Amino acid sequence: MKKIKNDADALRKLLIKNKTATMTELKSVLETDVKMTVFRKLNELSYITSYSHGGMYYTLPDIPDFNNQGLWKHNSIMFSIHGNLQKTVKVLVDRSKEGYTAAELKNVLQIEVKEPLLIQFRKNQIYRKKISGYYVYFTTEPQAKKIQQLNRGNQESVSAYDANNYISHSLSDKIKKSIWLFFSILNEKQRRLFAGLESLKIGHGGDKKVSLLFGIDPHTVAKGRSELLSESINIERIRKKGAGRISVEKKAPKS
Repeated sequence: MKKIKNDADALRKLLIKNKTATMTELKSVLETDVKMTVFRKLNELSYITSYSHGGMYYTLPDIPDFNNQGLWKHNSIMFSIHGNLQKTVKVLVDRSKEGYTAAELKNVLQIEVKEPLLIQFRKNQIYRKKISGYYVYFTTEPQAKKIQQLNRGNQESVSAYDANNYISHSLSDKIKKSIWLFFSILNEKQRRLFAGLESLKIGHGGDKKVSLLFGIDPHTVAKGRSELLSESINIERIRKKGAGRISVEKKAPKS
């Protein structure tokens, strides 16, 4: 029986020299065919597995020079300080400024991410919303998600509003964000009517531009616009119970 070279330092030297290694290369250094033997020695050193190439590459934590997103690329091999691809996808979506589409995240991770995004969504680990025909993935944390969606809404508004000079370039991002925030706190009917009003201000093509801005269906905008033009809105049904001007009528004293 062949004697196994149980030297974790041999693995360290190989990884420092080559920066990464496959299981086959690690087995060769230890002169063993047993995978668990390799893992026992790797555990002595601590190690990181690549999130690309099916996780078949290994390195040590002190070797990568991670970027500000916690990612490192050696040749075509990708590693993440956050762990495997599933964990990395969730962390990046959670920490993103305005969420990610699959194409945007693929560009960051340099690997296909549609399946891990879908898995995380089905596990309720991340949230998604269809905006301008594309699914955008956001964190599930309510407050952070609202901020991400506001930021994403501002990006959508640039082409929709500036294309018609609807909102002046002189307006600050803070004011634009306030408009989107105001829209987000309205109820469903109020949103529809507000969107319809904005469409009327724009004129031709307004339904589409407003739908892009707020991430809603153009038909919803059109319905709100039609309701306003018909002047058949029940104001009392829009107000919350108890809302409106306080009555100043005095009640008759009880006898």
